[in-house]
Order: sequence, then C-alpha cells, then structure tokens
Amino acid sequence: MKLGIVILAAGQGTRMKSDLPKVLHRLGDRPLLQHVIDTARRLDPERIVVVYGHGGERVRQAIPGDDLAWAEQAAQLGTGHALAQALPQLDGVDRVLVLYGDVPLIRAETLQRLIQAAGGEGLGLLTVTLADPTGYGRIQRNAEGAVACIVEQKDASPEQLAICEVNTGIMLLPRARLDHWLGSLSNDNAQGEYYLTDVLAMAVAEGLPVAVAQPDSPVEAEGVNDRLQLANLERALQRRQAEALLRAGLGMRDPARFDLRGRLQHGRDCELDVNVVIEGEVSLGDRVRVGPNCVLRDCRIGDDVVVLEHCVIEQAEIGAGCRVGPFSRLRPGARLLGGNHVGNFVEIKNSVVGEGSKINHLSYVGDSEIGRGVNVGAGTITCNYDGANKHRTLIGDDAFIGSNTALVAPVVIGPGATIGAGSVITREAPAGQLTLTRARQTTVEGWQRPRKKPRGEEA
Repeated sequence: MKLGIVILAAGQGTRMKSDLPKVLHRLGDRPLLQHVIDTARRLDPERIVVVYGHGGERVRQAIPGDDLAWAEQAAQLGTGHALAQALPQLDGVDRVLVLYGDVPLIRAETLQRLIQAAGGEGLGLLTVTLADPTGYGRIQRNAEGAVACIVEQKDASPEQLAICEVNTGIMLLPRARLDHWLGSLSNDNAQGEYYLTDVLAMAVAEGLPVAVAQPDSPVEAEGVNDRLQLANLERALQRRQAEALLRAGLGMRDPARFDLRGRLQHGRDCELDVNVVIEGEVSLGDRVRVGPNCVLRDCRIGDDVVVLEHCVIEQAEIGAGCRVGPFSRLRPGARLLGGNHVGNFVEIKNSVVGEGSKINHLSYVGDSEIGRGVNVGAGTITCNYDGANKHRTLIGDDAFIGSNTALVAPVVIGPGATIGAGSVITREAPAGQLTLTRARQTTVEGWQRPRKKPRGEEA
C-alpha cells in the first residue's frame, strides 16, 4: 500500500519569542523540521507534504528537497484544517501518516511499528503514558479497553483529566475516508479549532479498528513550544547520539558533556574528554585522543594523534602521530603531514606543514608551505597579506626559524637555512646559510632612567 506523509509545520511558535519560525530553530545540526523530514524519508513514502504557514517562503527556502510537496495553511484553524490543505496532493496514496514539524525525535522504527499495527484498513494512533499528562489530549477507552475517542485538555472533565495515556498527535489514517471525515469536523470546542483528533470518534462509529502503538521512550513524542523544551530535547538528542557512539566503541570521559552536531566516524581506541563539540563531517583514525573543550569541525584526524585541551580545528587535516595544542587553532586548508608538534597559541591557515616539523609557541602561519624537519621558533609570523592580496611563504626542509621572526611574503627560505631571532625577512634566504636582520646593539653609558619628582617639587 502506498504511504503518504503529511508534516504539520504551520504554527507560529509565539512562546519561542523569536522572529525565526519555530520549525527552523535548530536541534543539533539541523532545523526541527529537517529532523522530521529525514525520519519520514526513511519510511520510503510515495509522497511527503509539508503544511507551512508562519514564515511562509522562509521555511520552504530553508528546507531543500525535490521530493517535498508544500501546502500553505494561511490561517491556523487547527490540525484538522491543516491536514485538509494537504489533501489535494495526496491523490494516489492509500494511507496517510501525520507527523509534526516540532516533534523532532520520533524514530522511524517507532513509526514503522505503528504502520504494521494498523494494518491495511485500520486507523493507527501513537500514544504515550505519562506520570504528568498535563496539556495533552487524553485517550478515552470503552469498557472493553478499546480506544473510543480523544478528549482535549481544555474540554476534559475531572475524571478524564486523571487519565495518564495521552495522544501524541501522530496518526495513520486511510486516505479514502479523509475527505468525508475532515469535511465533517466541527470547531465547536474551547479552542474554536478543527481538531484532527475528532476523526478517531468517527472511525470508531464506523466500526474501523483502531490500533495503538507506543514509542520506546516518551521523549520521542515530545514537542517544542518554548526554548526550555528545545534545550531539554537538545540534551536528549545528544544523549541518544552519545549512547550510539559508546556502543560503537568510542570512548568518552562523560557522555553528558558531549555535543555532536554533524557526523562522526572513528577508529579503534579513540577517547574524547569533556565538552568536545563535533560539527560537520569529522573522521578520527585509531587511538586518537581529544582533550577537553575542543571544537572539531569538518576535519580529518589520523592515527595516534593527540589533540590537547582548548583547540579549534576547522576544515583541516592532521596526519598520523601529530600532537596539537593546547590552545591551537587550525583553520581551513591547514594540513599537517605527520609527526608534527603544534603548540599553544599557534594558528595555521591554508598551509602545508611537512613531516616532523614543529611550531610550538605563539606563531601564525598562513598561506605557506613548510618542508620536513623544520623548527619554527616562538613568535614567528608569516606576513601573507599586503592589504589587497595574499602571498605565499616557502620554507625548505630542515630550516630553522628563530624566535620573533617576521617572514614577509612572497618569500623563500632555502633548505637548511637558519633565520636569526628577531629578523624581518623580505628577500630569499639562501640554503644552508644564516640570514638575519637586526639593528646594532648599543649601550649608552651614564644614561639615567627618568624618575618622578618628590611631592612639592613638581613646579
């Protein structure tokens, strides 16, 4: 049977207190709505229709996908009215699964279980049992225990409010009956809205079977109405991701202090310390250790690399056996070819550092090619920008760059060259030679340091 999926995403989200449409607020690395769409795609539906309203074209532009159809709900008149806007794009499907753009953690496995429970003709309902069901529609069952109807919070009696099984809003409906059911809805209720949940009573009256499924965890069905709920779901998402990585063999000192905002591939015997943030596409080789408070973004890290605390590595590549940090920053285009030491307060951008070369302290290397076995002293900078254009610095194998040196690009330092500390190098430094530029040191005999006059002598 052909499955159509409708994602209701038209709400304004006033409690978010934001100009950004609610479904575009981010959870992990993606907007809330994108999480739901990605899950829907895993069910291989015939069609996915997103009902949008608040934010209009902004929502459509933020969520790509040639497989998505869009239906506008210009006035928010309830979930039943929202689904009705999608009906013209659901011809040719047999069943319609209704999801919500602000319920991001629902799993495809749970939805598949609901689809199987409902069978071919019945209605499927996803429910959860909560210790505190406040705010949710209650599941009213008959004397035989079958689902009879859903009673919304504002319309419930005191006896119904005591029910702990609640509606998640996620439903599987037969397409053939939707036109009649949605056309029969009434807005005679406390909210003045057309409730999609009212079709359940219609299905029961027509003798259709109602199948119920529940998720493994209630957090799957939790929605986002304000920033506190968004923050709670962020931690739930991170815990879910951390547990999956732990089961796959990644070591973590404390999974409660870990954030994955992208995808992480890892080898054997890797370990992350606390407050490591992974963004974009990151891969770790074997035996990689990452210290606390590091950010890894779109980077590749080879075997046996140690990244010490407080490092930022972005769009960079670190070869095997390197030691980086603490307080190092590798910017886009940085490549360490292996066995390198990059130390505290070193920044490297768009540069290749040859095997075994070291940049240990307080240096900036930009737009450079550094050979093998080079030592770059503390306080060295490559002056790569002239105010209009970037220029490259080339440093040959086994060169030694003394501390507090400025290499004014474009410039070439030959293999085996030594640059004296405190030099400003503007021309080629020959291979195997000492090159330095310094003012002559002078001592002024008899010079006295200025001193303040005693009080009363100022005049």
